[in-house]
Amino acid sequence: MHETPGIDDDALRRVVGLFYERVRADAALGPVFEDAIHDWPTHLETLAAFWSSVMLTSGRYKGNPMAAHLKHQARITPALFERWLELWAQTTAELLPPASAAAMQSRAARIARSLQYALSPLPLPGAA
Repeated sequence: MHETPGIDDDALRRVVGLFYERVRADAALGPVFEDAIHDWPTHLETLAAFWSSVMLTSGRYKGNPMAAHLKHQARITPALFERWLELWAQTTAELLPPASAAAMQSRAARIARSLQYALSPLPLPGAA
């Protein structure tokens, strides 16, 4: 397993827990997530496994984040991605050493760009 100083599974669970507590309370993000997630304890475990796989190369996550987000494509806007990243930066900066927070923020930004690209409707050929 790859080690990132300041990041382990316990730290990831803390980050995910506090972050999604903030997401759920957020005026813009909260309603979207509350409509999409029906079993928060299971979802938080899935997200902790996802970040463990991303940051620690643990292989714990076995899902398909793209498919999960495509189900909610109509509601996910660029502004929501920006708000999500703001809360992520705030939470990681509070709970992790600076270099670890920066690593998680960088990875989250790349993931957000990939998801945003995949969720954006493609222009029709010949459209300006």
